[in-house]
Amino acid sequence: MPPSADSASVPPRGQRVRQTIEQLRERILASEWPVGGRIPTEPQLVAALGVGRNTVREAVRALVHAGVLECRQGSGTYVVSTDELAPVVARRLTEDRMAEVVEVRRAFEVEAARLAALRRTTGDLAALDGALAAREAAWRAGRVAEFVEADAALHTAVVAAAHNGMLAELYASVGAALRSTVAQAMGDALEPERYVDHSRLVEAIRAGDPGRAATEAGAFLEPAPFSEPPGGA
Repeated sequence: MPPSADSASVPPRGQRVRQTIEQLRERILASEWPVGGRIPTEPQLVAALGVGRNTVREAVRALVHAGVLECRQGSGTYVVSTDELAPVVARRLTEDRMAEVVEVRRAFEVEAARLAALRRTTGDLAALDGALAAREAAWRAGRVAEFVEADAALHTAVVAAAHNGMLAELYASVGAALRSTVAQAMGDALEPERYVDHSRLVEAIRAGDPGRAATEAGAFLEPAPFSEPPGGA
């Protein structure tokens, strides 16, 4: 017997799962379920999304595997990240890979600064000025943790001013690594010899000078000399 019109309109199971994953992602990205918060129960998701229990279960399982959600026995399922790449980066972040983190930061931030100088808007410049002021205030106050966050916020504002969505998403995925490199460089106290002036970077972006902006962005992220592993290639 040929399928009825109604059954023919129902998408295949795999497609339903993919669609459900995307619906869950969209709600997480929209902060309907913020990081640290618990998502609705399975019956509530079934009712809200209009799909079956098995479809919801598979979609949730996929996002748990991706590191976006976390199931806590007896408590529920929680949002632990909005970015599927961030947990992967975090797992690979170890002390002996900090040099690689700096190289990745340099690749992202130099290009972001160059693009920001070409594309920055009035709103971007205001955001950069605010982030720079917060960074300087944290340094003057000697508050290490606050300075690390403010420094990261300034670099994120530079990336945002580049107006490249994919670059922004990739950069967000290394956010924890970025903070780790800054925290490691600062140590337990903000010593004068560790201070790096970022005002010239902001001014180069304001001036619309992509070459100078790229130079300023890369000046404090010099890659370590490469040492060939024992045994060679």
